[in-house]
Amino acid sequence: MARFRRKSCITLIALVLLVLIVLVLKGLTPEDSPFSSPVGVKLFPDREHDNQMQRENNNKPDHIKMNDSPKSDRDEELEATLRKFPPPNYYVHAFYYTWYGNPKFDGKYVHWDHLQLPHWDFKVAQGYPQGRHSPPDDIGSNFYPSLGAYSSRDPYVIEGHMQQLRTAAIGVLAVSWYPPNTKDDNGEPTDDIVPLLLGLAQKYHIKVAFHIEPYKGRDEVSMFSNVKYIIEKYGEHPAFFRYRTNTGKLLPLFYVYDSYLMNSEQWTKLLKHTESNSIRDTPYDAIFIALLVEEKHKRDILTAGFDGIYTYFATNGFSYGSTQRNWDSIKAFCEDNNLIFIPSVGPGYIDTSIRPWNFQNTRNRVNGKYYETSLSAALEARPDFISITSFNEWHEGTQIEMAIPKTSQTVYLDYLPNKPAIYLEITRKWAAIFGGERRKWQE
Repeated sequence: MARFRRKSCITLIALVLLVLIVLVLKGLTPEDSPFSSPVGVKLFPDREHDNQMQRENNNKPDHIKMNDSPKSDRDEELEATLRKFPPPNYYVHAFYYTWYGNPKFDGKYVHWDHLQLPHWDFKVAQGYPQGRHSPPDDIGSNFYPSLGAYSSRDPYVIEGHMQQLRTAAIGVLAVSWYPPNTKDDNGEPTDDIVPLLLGLAQKYHIKVAFHIEPYKGRDEVSMFSNVKYIIEKYGEHPAFFRYRTNTGKLLPLFYVYDSYLMNSEQWTKLLKHTESNSIRDTPYDAIFIALLVEEKHKRDILTAGFDGIYTYFATNGFSYGSTQRNWDSIKAFCEDNNLIFIPSVGPGYIDTSIRPWNFQNTRNRVNGKYYETSLSAALEARPDFISITSFNEWHEGTQIEMAIPKTSQTVYLDYLPNKPAIYLEITRKWAAIFGGERRKWQE
């Protein structure tokens, strides 16, 4: 009996020790860490693990194929990780920018050192600071990213972004795109980043659409050429986004920023079936979504032969298209004319780090309430898709990417009292609501 009691005591002590160990381990992974997912998944890949896997892969014989070997521990770990994320909603798109650079990957800072742009009125301009930001502590943003002044070429950063996108249940990223060897006014060419982006997007079951920017010389001829280039180079990749139309065609979808800079006669040559040089019914046919800014653009978009409308701007009231009270009538116009309607929602807007005089367009985030109001307004209009402005347009303060409090000579805004992942959490909630509503609308 004494031996039994002794065994019982030993067993009890072991159980107490086990409980204590579990509690200690839990304490090592706090929920509030900016590097933890709101759904319990680590949001950033283990670089050392990745390097080890790369070394192991480099030592494998070239003739061994993936299908010839059992799943690696890394594959099983990824599958387990993906199961913890909510399913991607391919009707929720986020505008995504690859124009950031730093010395490690790009030899210099790119875009983080953005100029403070002068006001067009010389007298007004004299009252505001001008010059270039000086990263990494002083960047061209009113918020500071949790990943720091990162490079869009860093695989670690892109994979972290994919995990954040999946945490938010976003199914499609709409990458800002300039043709090869062309760039925006403040950056460098970025088309060569697309293969890496597609590869990591596929890993996380995310699709990639293209947001064609107003590059120098954009006209109906260069548009045909560049759409052809995108489809021929990237169209066969499994992460390349395609959408099945009402006619049963499975087509790529292109957002066209500042589409109004080309007149409807030019667009007609590209987009109308009746034109001899049209892209329609060729291997490069696609769904083309025009930017709606002014009310008069509705008729121009229809005349030009576009397939749909998006509104882009995250500032409610900034333009006719971005004014949320107009979305019901825009949706009605789209329904009457067989157009796709894609309202754009955002968490707020502030660009005074690069346009220090533009305070009138600032929209306070109100701890997420502005974003939720925008999402609610979009759903009330029963859209075909919802687009988010943006995942990471830091210059204009529209990002839902994780931001952290930052103390330096520059005073930054942050997401407090909420966690760095608050806007991912809000997006995930509304992506699920949108999915449920879409199913009801189709019944």
